[in-house]
Amino acid sequence: MSKQGKPKKQDKIPNKVYEAELFRLQTELVKLQEWVRVSGTRVVVVFEGRDAAGKGGTIKRITEYLSPRVARIAALPAPTERERGQWYYQRYVNHLPAPGELVLFDRSWYNRAGVEKVMGFCTPEEHTRFLRQTPIFEQMLIDDGILLRKYWFSVSDDEQLRRFRARMNDPVRQWKLSPMDLESIHRWEDYSRAKDEMMVHTDTAMSPWYVVESDVKKHARLNMMSHLLSTIPYEETPHPPVKLPKQPIHSGNYRRPPRSLSKYVPDHVASLRGSDH
Repeated sequence: MSKQGKPKKQDKIPNKVYEAELFRLQTELVKLQEWVRVSGTRVVVVFEGRDAAGKGGTIKRITEYLSPRVARIAALPAPTERERGQWYYQRYVNHLPAPGELVLFDRSWYNRAGVEKVMGFCTPEEHTRFLRQTPIFEQMLIDDGILLRKYWFSVSDDEQLRRFRARMNDPVRQWKLSPMDLESIHRWEDYSRAKDEMMVHTDTAMSPWYVVESDVKKHARLNMMSHLLSTIPYEETPHPPVKLPKQPIHSGNYRRPPRSLSKYVPDHVASLRGSDH
């Protein structure tokens, strides 16, 4: 550990090792998905952490080979005026899984413990009520049979700033950088205090928080995915055998309409081939 109590910088695993283990874990996640679907289990996974901590990238790897009919991502926008007047948890309840579904919350009801608290989007009374009610709310979910897992992605201030700078210069990731993200840099200690207070009240025996060290994104993904799989007693579900014909079956009674009757997209690839010569 360093003087500041931070873990020492890790050596990154070779990319070949990462890719092989990632695919192995994704294969297990497909087995988990099928078990969830067949058994009618309901699974909720909460992803929280600072901006640029690696939550979105991990969610993307988890769902890469999963069916959107079984595994859904809930990434809610800012509440509408109507939603602000509802019971706080109400709009999140609407996204909870039905039997046979797995829902990944890319940020969740814990917005109230973080950004709403720090930025003054809720009153002190609302924040206090949230800390008191959330363990009860989560206990209700668990008592009803939902498997709830909560992950906090922990990133250092130096690494967060590095990732923000990388986003500024990346045309496909600039949309990820908002004024709210930049404000979080100036309020680092405020967010830290809010997170510590949240943990004191909501890290319970029935619904614990699992902290994911995420200064190395690839390590964080593998560690989180491996842990999630280890906490759920899924089993491999047998598939009915499928027999494919050796070749397409044609009755001879079908004739395809002329190509001239259809509108085809232009052959953009042809222009790329031409640029090679």
